[in-house]
Amino acid sequence: MTSEPDRDTVDGNDDVVGRYDDYVMPIWKSLNVPVKRASNCTVEDYEGNEYLDVFSGISVTNVGHNNEAVVEAAKAQLDEFVHGCSYVHPSEQVARLGERLAEITPGDLQKSFFCNSGTEAVEGAIKLARKYTGSKEVLALEMAFHGRTLGSLALTGNKAYKSEMAPTINDVAHVAPPYAYRCQMCSGGPCSCACADDLERVIGTHTSGDLAAVVVEPVMGEGGIIVPPNGWLERVKEITHDHGGLLIVDEVQTGYGRTGEMFATEHFDVVPDILPQAKGIANGMPLGAFTASAEVADAFEAGDHLSTFGGNPVACAAALATIDELEDGIVENAREQGAWLSERLADLEAEFDVVGDTRGLGLMQGVELVDPDGDTGPMGVAPEPAPKVAKQVGNRLKESGIIIGVGGYHKNVMRFQPPLTISRDQLSRAVDSLHDALAEVET
Repeated sequence: MTSEPDRDTVDGNDDVVGRYDDYVMPIWKSLNVPVKRASNCTVEDYEGNEYLDVFSGISVTNVGHNNEAVVEAAKAQLDEFVHGCSYVHPSEQVARLGERLAEITPGDLQKSFFCNSGTEAVEGAIKLARKYTGSKEVLALEMAFHGRTLGSLALTGNKAYKSEMAPTINDVAHVAPPYAYRCQMCSGGPCSCACADDLERVIGTHTSGDLAAVVVEPVMGEGGIIVPPNGWLERVKEITHDHGGLLIVDEVQTGYGRTGEMFATEHFDVVPDILPQAKGIANGMPLGAFTASAEVADAFEAGDHLSTFGGNPVACAAALATIDELEDGIVENAREQGAWLSERLADLEAEFDVVGDTRGLGLMQGVELVDPDGDTGPMGVAPEPAPKVAKQVGNRLKESGIIIGVGGYHKNVMRFQPPLTISRDQLSRAVDSLHDALAEVET
């Protein structure tokens, strides 16, 4: 008689993947590296293979996998209590984290609502904007990503995420993104911020004049690491306020040192009205937040918005430790290593025809791959995107022991978003491996 397998043991990578296939609903598994343990910038699978991680769980483990200070802070809180529901029982960790966010977020942002994820933070920010303004309509960017629940999906400007899942918020319109490489308005020439000015046209033609908010990412992550030109965010805020709306800047992916500043809006000297955040906030513990000025935040009355697990004290303890770690030289490292990485990636753009564009801020950098011999790509400018080549390059890097993101609206962008603790030697190894992979696909 054949004995049943031991559910408490795992027999290699295939066993883990097989159990996913049998018992977990379909998810994104393009990297397909089952992780047994991780430390700083390295992950290890169930067969002892080690990988340099330059994607950090989609820009989450900003202070390194298994950061000792963060782990110890979470363990210490576990010994005290795990759950008291922060919206029923006040706790020290939640109060302290709210105070810290008031200190580190831009401008006069002061009061925070804690939730569990970036998606929830964006949805809560929309509710707050509607309550404060008394208006309902929301504008977002084409190619943007703000989450996958039905409300946040309405803001997301990508058909691939919406297929057969029509969102429930109907009062949403979209405006062109600041995608200089494939600009619809500048035709590849010098950027004029015309896409920001086009917000006026969209408000006039696609809304009823009942604007609650405009939602943007300061650097578009899932869209392909798209960095807006100087003046763009400032102009968007000006137009938004002219029409009575609030500017919501989604820093879920860009926050907590990712771009070389604590928050990406600091590069553009713009203070949002509401700032959703998550991912790097607690280095992998489930936590999100949205922060607003006292005036805007006080539009919420008790009970207007609640979250059973939001502000979990263990996650908040991890977040406090994460912020301390970031301020102890890690944000500075992201700035310095990001500047070096940007130069190295620009060298690849100059060397390889298949590299159409490189761009980014800090340790949020993208390499857009194209077919130099193909037709003109979408929007009538720049070569055709090369998603198949990007997938090949990603697989080649994985074979070399490098985990990198492959994404973008056209699925043709290699995404460098490593832990912000990464060393120059580790980055150099990743870029050298990318160079070799590009050389292989271009021959």
